[in-house]
Amino acid sequence: MSTYIEAQQNIRNGSHAVVIGGSMAGLLAARILVEHFEHVTVVERDRLPQEPEQRPGVPQAHHVHVLLTQGQRILEQLFPGIKAELAAAGAPSVDWVAECSCLNLWGWVSLGSSDLITRTCSRALLEWVVRRRLSNYSNLQFLPTTQVKGLLNDNTNSRVKGLQVRGHDDSHTTELAADLIVDASGRNSQLPNWLEEIGYEPPTETVINSFLGYSTQWYERPEGFQADWKALLVAAKPPHDKRGGVIFPIEGNRWQVLVSGIGRDYPPTDEAGFMEFVRSLRTPAIYNALQSAKPISPVYSYRRTENCWRHYEKLSRLPEGLVAIGDAVCAFNPVYGQGMTVAALSALTLNQCLQEQFRYQKGNFTGLTKHFQKQLSKVLQTPWLMATGEDFRWETTSGGHPDKITQLMHRYMDQIMLLSISNPKIYRSFAEVTHLVKPSRTLFAPEILVRVIGTLLNQSRQEKALRQGAYAPKQG
Repeated sequence: MSTYIEAQQNIRNGSHAVVIGGSMAGLLAARILVEHFEHVTVVERDRLPQEPEQRPGVPQAHHVHVLLTQGQRILEQLFPGIKAELAAAGAPSVDWVAECSCLNLWGWVSLGSSDLITRTCSRALLEWVVRRRLSNYSNLQFLPTTQVKGLLNDNTNSRVKGLQVRGHDDSHTTELAADLIVDASGRNSQLPNWLEEIGYEPPTETVINSFLGYSTQWYERPEGFQADWKALLVAAKPPHDKRGGVIFPIEGNRWQVLVSGIGRDYPPTDEAGFMEFVRSLRTPAIYNALQSAKPISPVYSYRRTENCWRHYEKLSRLPEGLVAIGDAVCAFNPVYGQGMTVAALSALTLNQCLQEQFRYQKGNFTGLTKHFQKQLSKVLQTPWLMATGEDFRWETTSGGHPDKITQLMHRYMDQIMLLSISNPKIYRSFAEVTHLVKPSRTLFAPEILVRVIGTLLNQSRQEKALRQGAYAPKQG
C-alpha cells in the first residue's frame, strides 16, 4: 500500500480527487470526477470482490434494491450500454405499471403500459457491473482495504488538503493528498467527527424514524410459474395494517421476497416465522406464490431504517476542498427504494457544480463546498418529503409530527391511490412521480386535481348524509 500512496504524492501539483467509499454513491461520484480531474482515487475499507459478491460494508446488500426508472436512465447516460450488460447477466426487465401488481391502501391498482421499464437485479450485481465499467478509466484507481482516519487541513485551517488513511495490515497512518475530497461513506460517515477534530461545527441532524424493520429470503422461481405479474407489491395500510411485502425478480431466475413491519412489528428471522409473517399480509398473493418456490438462502434482517438528514447546507462555515454525498448526507427509509436513484441525481448535481466551478473559477475550488451542499439540498427535498411524509402516517413515528400541510397531502394522496384502482392514467402519473421521472406537481395537473376534488366532495356528501340519518332504515 505504501508504494501506491507515495505514487499519489507525485500528482499533488496536478488535479487529484479522492472519494471515500466504494458503494453506489461513491462509484457514481467517481464516474463524474474522472471527467474533471487528472486522477481519481476511490478509498474503500472492504476488499473489492472480483465477482458479484456481497461485502461487509453493505450490510443490507442481501435485501431488495430497487433502481427506480430515473436512476436507470442516469446510469445509462453515464455508462452507455449498461442496460444491455445487465440483461446479458440475466437481469429481467419489469414494466412497473404493466407488470408490477400492486395492492395499495384501497385495492389492486389498474395496470397499463408505460415506459417505466428497468432491469431488476441484486445489489451485488449492479455494484459489480458499475465498478467494472469504472475500471476502464485509466485515471481512476481503487484503494481497497483502507480506512480513512481523519482530515488533513492546511495552515489556515480553511481548506482540506488530504486524508489520513491506514491500510488493513498497517499500524500507522499515511497521508493521502487531494485537491477535492468526496465523502460517500454512507450512514456511518465519520465526517461530523472529523470536522470537530479540526475546529469546525458538525451539522445538525433531522431524524424521522418509523421503526420499520424488514426481512428478506431468496427463492428459486418455480419452473413453469405463470402469473400476470413479474413483481408483486403489497403495501401496509395505516393506521392498523403495519405489514407489507414484495416479490422482486432478479438475475438467475430468482426472487427476493421482502416483508416489512412498522412500529417495531419486526418480521422474524427464522424460516417458519418468516413464512407465517408472509401469510399474515393483507392478501395471500405473496404467500400463495411461494407455495411452490424453493428457498435458497437464510432469512436476512435489517432494522436501521430511520430517515436521517445531516444539514451541511445550513453550516455557515465549512472547509474548502470537501463535499459530502449520498447517505453520508441524507439517508432515506430504504423501504421506499429511493437511495440509489437519489445518489445518481446527486452525481449529476456534482457534475453541474464542477462544470460551473471550472468555467468561472478556472480550477479554483473556493466556494464549491457550500455551493454544492446547497444545490444538493434542493435535490433531496422531494424524496425526503415523500419518505418522511409516508412515515408520518404512523403514530409510532418519532422525530416530529405531521403538520397540517402533510395531513392535507395524506388526504390528497389517499384519493390519488383510490383513483389509481380504476384509472390507469392516474396510476401511471403516480408511478412517474414515485420513480422520480416527473416532479410531484404532476399529480396536481388540472385533469387529476378535478377528479380528486370530485371524489372528496362526493365523500363529504355521503358523510353528511350519514350524519343526518339519510340512510337510516325506514319505519314500518
